[in-house]
Amino acid sequence: MQKDNLPLVSIVTLTWNTTDITCDFLRSINEHCTYNNLEIIIVDNGSKDDPTGVFKSIRPDVKVILNGKNLGFTGGNNVGIKVATGDFLFIVNNDTEFTPGLIEGLLEIFNKYPDAGIVSPKFHYFFHKGTLEYAGYNTVNIFTGRNAMVGCKEKDEGQYNEIKETNYAHGGGMMVPRKVIEEVGGLPEEFFIYYEEFDWCEQIKRKGYKVYYQPNSLIYHKESMTTGKASPFKTFYHTKNRILFMRRNMSKASYFIFLLYFTFLTVPKNTATFIVKRQAAHLRSFWKGIMWHFNKKITFN
Repeated sequence: MQKDNLPLVSIVTLTWNTTDITCDFLRSINEHCTYNNLEIIIVDNGSKDDPTGVFKSIRPDVKVILNGKNLGFTGGNNVGIKVATGDFLFIVNNDTEFTPGLIEGLLEIFNKYPDAGIVSPKFHYFFHKGTLEYAGYNTVNIFTGRNAMVGCKEKDEGQYNEIKETNYAHGGGMMVPRKVIEEVGGLPEEFFIYYEEFDWCEQIKRKGYKVYYQPNSLIYHKESMTTGKASPFKTFYHTKNRILFMRRNMSKASYFIFLLYFTFLTVPKNTATFIVKRQAAHLRSFWKGIMWHFNKKITFN
């Protein structure tokens, strides 16, 4: 849909018992978003109370979808993706704050680079404005199955102010053209949460597209600069999905190298650590994440 020759952008975000945070998110769009052809979709992943009325009091045109249960980051966003009618979809966390020109800058990438399949803006920490969280992603290490954000926790002095191709988009804010989603499909629901954006980017790259970082678009993220509190939930999904990502996206040789490292270093180290710290729930979740893969065939969208 065109409005004043502007393509329609569908903003898709999730909420789950985070009504106040999502209200702040909507206010930031009202106050800072300078793009005027938007469709805003909030997918509620099974909150205790229906937040529809509160959201519409802030943004009357918002579309609220009630899932009734928690479908995870992947399943919840896929519900919003299916409902979205925009030419471009901006999948973004509800714990972010928009800045002027955010949407315009992301759209600029697709105008300039025909091979662009997905793009993320520059991320600053909301509570430490001026400090970078994301300026692109390094590649995943074939030994550890982990990677790191470019520039993370550095003071932003313009050192990452060039548009560039990068390895992965930031799952907290990524714009994708509708045509790419039609080719690739939605977010891979096998992941539920964690590593899903990496896998999605790999699928997009396999179709011949590239991942871009746009420094001229800035978003603030209410992510702590310190490592968040670990939980058995995180332990399970990080373990399961790290292996799953490597299975689905690495060559046989690289996956074999990863398995050697994981089997002889990661497994003994983590097992011993959880035992010493008497973290029985984490130990069970760690091994549950490993055992998930036995007799489990890998699939693609």
